[in-house]
Amino acid sequence: MLYTANEMRSSNATTKRRKGAADAFIEEQLAEGRVAFALPELLAETGLSVVAAANQLRRLGNRVRRVARRQAFFLIVEPRHLAMGAPPAQWWLDAYFRWLEHPYYLALLSAAESYGAAPQAVQVLQVMTDVPRRELSVGRLRIRFFVKRRVERTPVQQSPASYAPLRMSTPEATALDLVRYAQRIGGIGRARETLMPLLPSMRVPALRRTLDAEQNVLSAQRLGYLLERSGAERLSRAIHEWLPAKLSWCPLGPGQAETSETHRSKRWHVIARPGGAA
Repeated sequence: MLYTANEMRSSNATTKRRKGAADAFIEEQLAEGRVAFALPELLAETGLSVVAAANQLRRLGNRVRRVARRQAFFLIVEPRHLAMGAPPAQWWLDAYFRWLEHPYYLALLSAAESYGAAPQAVQVLQVMTDVPRRELSVGRLRIRFFVKRRVERTPVQQSPASYAPLRMSTPEATALDLVRYAQRIGGIGRARETLMPLLPSMRVPALRRTLDAEQNVLSAQRLGYLLERSGAERLSRAIHEWLPAKLSWCPLGPGQAETSETHRSKRWHVIARPGGAA
């Protein structure tokens, strides 16, 4: 029997709405290397109604889970990831933020760890974005969000070893962020400890581009001071050449009070405790 094109399309649409359409859709996503999808994608591909799709996804149990309760963005959990309750966040963060339509990048200690520069294991993934967001807990994964105005100006690059596209701050931007957000990652001592193994990855031209993009004088003063104390003369000199001629005094650790034990660096206008720690 011969079918017209319209009849064939109608037949295919009906087949997609059959029982198990969501399961078949998920298998197709995995075959294409994807571990996440938004509900509208499922509806468009299968022809399921919202109610039918919800019922089919519910029957899949722990093979599929929402990223957040009120968000129609789902993760596909393969057997190898059942113990974690979710695929690695680096596999789906880019897709998630494209769905949110907001900028992001892997940042701070998580970015440093990607460059092999985290002295301690990072338990919570740290992500920079443009608006406040609640911390996500997906299975055993935890993701903490940090906010930066004009986040899209920060120099980023694609993670070379990632399974999926993943934006992460460059080594130079990571260094500046570590100082800027020191209070929220364990203090200036933790920032400095993380900064040291990052130094071999940093380059003067890229550092200058980062300073121009960020325009954060206080963080540049603090970073320059730490780099000088660590013997990174070329990097610290690049920062000093970038700084304005007139500087305001600032504590090395934001919020740090000046005491009789602190000393002042006239070159950087930084107030620090002996040894450069906060």
